[in-house]
Amino acid sequence: MIYVIDHKDSFTHNVVHQLSLFDKVECDDFSKINKSKLNKASTIVFSPGPGSPKDYPLSSKIYKQFKGKKKIIGICLGFQQILFSEGASIIEQNKIYHGFQSEVLVNKSSKLFIAGDKFKVGRYHSLRLKEPFNADNFDITMRCVISGAAMSFENNVDKIYGFQFHPESFLTINGKILIKKILSA
Repeated sequence: MIYVIDHKDSFTHNVVHQLSLFDKVECDDFSKINKSKLNKASTIVFSPGPGSPKDYPLSSKIYKQFKGKKKIIGICLGFQQILFSEGASIIEQNKIYHGFQSEVLVNKSSKLFIAGDKFKVGRYHSLRLKEPFNADNFDITMRCVISGAAMSFENNVDKIYGFQFHPESFLTINGKILIKKILSA
């Protein structure tokens, strides 16, 4: 079972719908976590949401509790939430990307995707990872072709993955395949 922690984003139910193609999905508001569902889940997903990762201390606590014990996936704010919990700085970017399609490039550190592949993704964010960023077993695996901003990470040791973009968006080409690869990793 996949447990989605909803950060009150309009995209969360699109994420739930996409994930439900692969497994049973339960979803609860970040402020009303069901501990039984959380403990039963094989995968925890931190949803997109408004604001900054620092606004969601409970999500950081859950991340730290289950890191290395369950597969964890972060999407948009969830991507930032995981990195923030690992000590990263999340900062405002010069350009806001809301409903914007960008091309990303997979780099050689990816174990799940083919290095050199490029594809288009849907972006909806005003914050980004400040680099350099270093945390054990975390690799930035996709970058925006134009800005070089981090667009995904993989931690294949602890089974933690994240997308700055929205794989469930109609602007993301083959987003379902991206999720399928991570869920089967």
